[in-house]
Amino acid sequence: MNTRSYRPEQTALVVVDLLNDFLAEDGKLSGQIGPMLDKLDLRAQLSRLLAGAREAGVTVFHAPHGLSADAFSDVKHVLPRFQFAVDNQVFWEGAYGADFYPPLQPQDGDVIVGRHHMFDSFAGTDLHEQLGSRGIEKVVLAGLTSQTCIEGTGRHALEAGYHVTFLTDAVAEFTEGAHRAALDISYPTFGHEVTTIDEFLAAVEPAKTA
Repeated sequence: MNTRSYRPEQTALVVVDLLNDFLAEDGKLSGQIGPMLDKLDLRAQLSRLLAGAREAGVTVFHAPHGLSADAFSDVKHVLPRFQFAVDNQVFWEGAYGADFYPPLQPQDGDVIVGRHHMFDSFAGTDLHEQLGSRGIEKVVLAGLTSQTCIEGTGRHALEAGYHVTFLTDAVAEFTEGAHRAALDISYPTFGHEVTTIDEFLAAVEPAKTA
């Protein structure tokens, strides 16, 4: 029997890194991740998810990446992929690439949290405080990328005591192998639920009326 259920007032859809450098055709990472975005039709899937969540009364939280010249000033051993990002000013704060991708940009009623520097959208940001202040118990994750920021944020959410849901058709990765590793191995390990957009939206309870 399917007991999956989400009360909208206690559920947050956390969408990670819906930014131009990933999603725009002229984004700095478009050439690398673009083929997977197209294969998975991710832009359309995310648009459908956002519209459905808002209509159901689920609050959308945007967790964007953001880098600057001093982003890793206190990190002794910077991961090479992050050094590449700094050297090439990927997700550079104040620049086009770090702006929200216009078709998926925040809407009235959404919450924008602080910018994360690495894979964990909680680390160094106000995400936990923003969720807690609204009485959120269940975190549903979507966005980019499957094996890095989505997985990293989900692991932290689990450790912090949230109920964690990964949406398998609302994420993408640079390679098929990394994407499948996240969906097939990591998400079932760290998530309470691993499901699809349609299954999640169908499990959202009707919003309470005054």
